[in-house]
Amino acid sequence: MISRNTIRIGQLEVGGPQFTVIAGPCSVESREQFFQTSSFVKSKGAQALRGGLFKLRTDPSTFQGLGVNAYQLAKEVKSELGLPFISEITDPRQMSDLDDVVDAYQVGSRNMHNYSLLKELGMSNKPVLLKRGLAALFKEWILAAEHIVKSGNDQIILCERGIRTFETSTRNTLDLNSVALAKQETHFPVLADPSHGTGMASLVTPMALASAAAGADGLLIEVHPDPSKALSDGFQSLNFEQFENLMNRLNLVLPALDRKSF
Repeated sequence: MISRNTIRIGQLEVGGPQFTVIAGPCSVESREQFFQTSSFVKSKGAQALRGGLFKLRTDPSTFQGLGVNAYQLAKEVKSELGLPFISEITDPRQMSDLDDVVDAYQVGSRNMHNYSLLKELGMSNKPVLLKRGLAALFKEWILAAEHIVKSGNDQIILCERGIRTFETSTRNTLDLNSVALAKQETHFPVLADPSHGTGMASLVTPMALASAAAGADGLLIEVHPDPSKALSDGFQSLNFEQFENLMNRLNLVLPALDRKSF
């Protein structure tokens, strides 16, 4: 049997008996939006915040994130709420300043193969949440994690976020096989991202529950006060009522999986 790691993000332990929910908006759009969303998800049991500061978008004309202009407001919100904050790093040159903002670095799907970035993160002392590439084989995902480990950082959390397949009815195909396999063959904690994995808000809750049943250690969930007005990925973001429903249903399911509820 593989000995399992638990990873600490601030005071949060990921990979232990407590199921982890990391929630927040796809993009930090303003202080009001980020604080309102973060306050709500915390009140419903989320233990860490997510929010994009830099956004790699397929369409260059779409919102690319507030970037450095969001550093201070992100620091203020996470301090006020007392929760750790996770955000995507898109360029090694961001590390010197972003290190003071985030409690864990997220490597997005497009950067899973960016080995220069992975090696730089391997020299950090902060956890790295490594998302699977949108067309990456399971083995390639695990080898990407090894690039970070070989550079000196074994604080890695894997995140299955869906892969591109021949199926077009959903944005991606959430590969729950990989969640179970990663738990079986690696010592890393494993999260699932049903927001990107489905691309449909109506499918996030059922696939979140399925992820928990498949053995995931937690979830990465996108939440927005008004998804219809979101500057990015509103179609897959839960509104507040939907997020509350998800958390209520998780609390019913988790005890049957020997996981602590919220």
